[in-house]
Amino acid sequence: MTTETGIADSYDLVHVPEESTYEIRDGDKAAGVAHYVQGEGSVTFDHTVVLPEYGGQGLGGRLARFALDDAVAKGQRIVPVCPFIAAYVTKHPEYEEHLDWPAEQAH
Repeated sequence: MTTETGIADSYDLVHVPEESTYEIRDGDKAAGVAHYVQGEGSVTFDHTVVLPEYGGQGLGGRLARFALDDAVAKGQRIVPVCPFIAAYVTKHPEYEEHLDWPAEQAH
């Protein structure tokens, strides 16, 4: 895989629907995971984590963008319950028209 800066890296982004996750993988190991709950026409992101040994590399942002872009491409509404995903979409207004904020996080 090649990053936006043209630097090759060993990370793969994958959707694992049978586990309701999106993952950023380092070989066979999940370096980060975004978990979701599939709804009727929506996807609720409820937990995102990047393992500490992979911190500081921007992997969480890459994972979030991959997961969110997939949901948008499928025409699904995004419900950002996870604090990381909520912060990400707040910083990236291109997702605003696809969001349904949960009541406790309404913006």
